[in-house]
Amino acid sequence: MNQKDLLGVDWSRIPAPTDDGGARHLAGMAVPPVGLRATDDTMVTLAECDGRTVVFAYPRTGEPGRIALVEDWDMIPGARGCTPQTCAFRDLFAELKAAGARRVFGLSTQSNAYQCEMASRLHLPFPVLSDEKLELTRALRLPTMAAAGETLIKRMALILDDGCITHVFYPVFPPDRNASDVLAWLKDNRG
Repeated sequence: MNQKDLLGVDWSRIPAPTDDGGARHLAGMAVPPVGLRATDDTMVTLAECDGRTVVFAYPRTGEPGRIALVEDWDMIPGARGCTPQTCAFRDLFAELKAAGARRVFGLSTQSNAYQCEMASRLHLPFPVLSDEKLELTRALRLPTMAAAGETLIKRMALILDDGCITHVFYPVFPPDRNASDVLAWLKDNRG
């Protein structure tokens, strides 16, 4: 089963991911000094970001009119929902900033060229970072999944304070609620 609409998803038909422990080690870690290409054509080193930063990671956003990466994409727990998650962060961007996020970034292992097209199409007010070479993913030992021979980051959100991971949202389900969960946490934990 592959739902055709990238945004209108029936979450009751999608298997939820379970907590596999893949992110337990992250809270309290300093982010390593890895530079990532952003969709605003800058290099971003999360370790150097001062103040509070929100980073939401996802496997891969879909392309309208294109077939999913693998036929059973929707049945892989945690795979479906990257575009709804990204759009939710877009829609709550101003509120996230007002609640203390100095910056917001998306993160995936997709190429910067693909991410730039997606960021333009979805009118994102924040940059998306490409970890196409898996440098940050490996350095932080982020939880990953494999599909069609590709290594993809499992869906999560990280709160960073001065380059250190303060809080981790993992697993995330449904994906379109992740931004509101992050916003609630920010409001309850002002820095």
